Amino acid sequence: MRPVRIALLIAALGAVQAQAGVFDDDEARRQIADQRIKAEARFDQQAKAQLDLSAQIQRQAEEIARLRGQIETLSYELETAKKRQQDFYLDLDTRLRKFETPVAASGTDPATAPPAKPAGDPAKESQEYESALNQFKAGKYKDAAGSFATFVQKYPDSSLAPNAQYWLGNAWYAQRDCKRAIEAQSVVTIKYADSPKAPDAWLAMATCQHEMGNTNGAKRSLETLIAKYPGTPAAEAARDKLKKK
Repeated sequence: MRPVRIALLIAALGAVQAQAGVFDDDEARRQIADQRIKAEARFDQQAKAQLDLSAQIQRQAEEIARLRGQIETLSYELETAKKRQQDFYLDLDTRLRKFETPVAASGTDPATAPPAKPAGDPAKESQEYESALNQFKAGKYKDAAGSFATFVQKYPDSSLAPNAQYWLGNAWYAQRDCKRAIEAQSVVTIKYADSPKAPDAWLAMATCQHEMGNTNGAKRSLETLIAKYPGTPAAEAARDKLKKK
């Protein structure tokens, strides 16, 4: 009987080991399945995050494109406004010159009047002035500045000298040289204070002073403009500027 018992015991032990092996395989497969599920979940999460990031980048790219379009539109509108303003002043200059006449000693006693200076060639002066003005219109501001400077040096007593001096200041301003622009416009306000260009010169000076950060200087220029030339369009513009400050 003992050998039989031993054989049965050995068989039982083998069955237990076999069952343990089966259990080990099941546990391994379960763990592998769990790891696969977790890996798939992480992959799905990463894929979703990448999709969200891609969508966010796309939205940002669209927003940047929209803003760039707005900037380009605003830049175009600003340049167009500047061009309209420039054309307005050029047209106004042309219109005013039709009414301007050389300074004469009207109502002055010929006996006490100072000796008249030799008259220049109005046609030649007008031709040179128009040439400089055309350079300004064409956006050749450096050339225009040189031409206007030459004109006022050559014809300081010309009826067109105040206009040329004024546009000399504008030519410097168009080149973003406010220091020289102010210097040129100050000549108009002092030497040609009775010229129709003097009020506009004060306004141009105030603009340059403001851009240079000289707020007090700009305010004084605007106030001087209003005091000296109260009924002019430039004075009205000065009042508007002072209200906004």
